[in-house]
Amino acid sequence: MNVLVLQVFVSLMLVASSVLLFVYSMRHRDHEQADRLSLFPLEDDSAQPVARSDGPSSPSASQE
Repeated sequence: MNVLVLQVFVSLMLVASSVLLFVYSMRHRDHEQADRLSLFPLEDDSAQPVARSDGPSSPSASQE
């Protein structure tokens, strides 16, 4: 019977903490972050990637 009382107590604490975190989030307007991020434009897929030149660009340069 003691385990049942403990389980109910822990469950109520989890529910209470969830409600408090939800209220905190609503007051600080954290929920609007996802809406703002979803409205950012996506990167254009038709853009060509820029070639990086970390080393010699031509085979003749490596033979010198």
